[in-house]
Amino acid sequence: MFYTLQQVKSLETQQFAHVLYQQNEHIFTITLNRPEKKNALNPLLMNEIAFLVAHAKYNNTIRVVVLKANGTIFCAGADLKAFAGHDSENTSTVPEPSVPVKLGDVFAQLYKPCIAQVHASVYAGGFLLLGGCTHVVAVEHAEFGLPEVKRGLWPFQVMASLMPFMSARTLLDWCMRGKVLKANEALKTGIVTQVVEAVNLESNVDELAQELALVAPLAVRKGLEAYHEMQKISAAEQHAYLHGMLQDLLVSEDAKEGLAAFAEKRSPNWKGQ
Repeated sequence: MFYTLQQVKSLETQQFAHVLYQQNEHIFTITLNRPEKKNALNPLLMNEIAFLVAHAKYNNTIRVVVLKANGTIFCAGADLKAFAGHDSENTSTVPEPSVPVKLGDVFAQLYKPCIAQVHASVYAGGFLLLGGCTHVVAVEHAEFGLPEVKRGLWPFQVMASLMPFMSARTLLDWCMRGKVLKANEALKTGIVTQVVEAVNLESNVDELAQELALVAPLAVRKGLEAYHEMQKISAAEQHAYLHGMLQDLLVSEDAKEGLAAFAEKRSPNWKGQ
């Protein structure tokens, strides 16, 4: 993570410039709040997102993260002027990260369900946010575009974030042609997991978040961790690694509680331990 447990303990004393946050029981909501710039990603916004994601990781009461945005665009991608040094706004008190934030890595070690609530269009670097989420719920009219090649650029980091969800030919064709996908087209590629009517977006995301908050949180964390680790180890090592993860989980308090609740025909009381 880009921030330590000690740093994120100061959450309630921090002032944020471009994000809002809220915790409702086990659900933690992060809202991009730079609508006047179409939620374009500048270094400050990226730091604030990374800070809140780190808080969500370290806080054992948080079981699900929801990522939302205010304004007419969910995210327009990178703020190129800001990265060129033309960004003087800074009303945030969030500390500097240990190393510069790479948005594609921010969600990599969250190991908790993360739902993107996409109410509007997403472009370019905005896919670094969607690529880090386990679920993407989008409205029918949302558009998804990679225009970089039409500006003499290439979506390098976005390509890496989307490779787990898209076939190679589909992804490369999209990067080369820079076309815009409709929500239902994005659903077919795997970028989006659910398309809903705008009037139902909030309720659908809330229903999904509540469902995910009810399942065993430690099992989910360990499962997501194992999924990510599987990408790094050889096929010959995978089963031994997964067997070890299972043995660790079997002696956890949540596993014992889950088995006891099943035997006693009652709802489990998860502790996340």
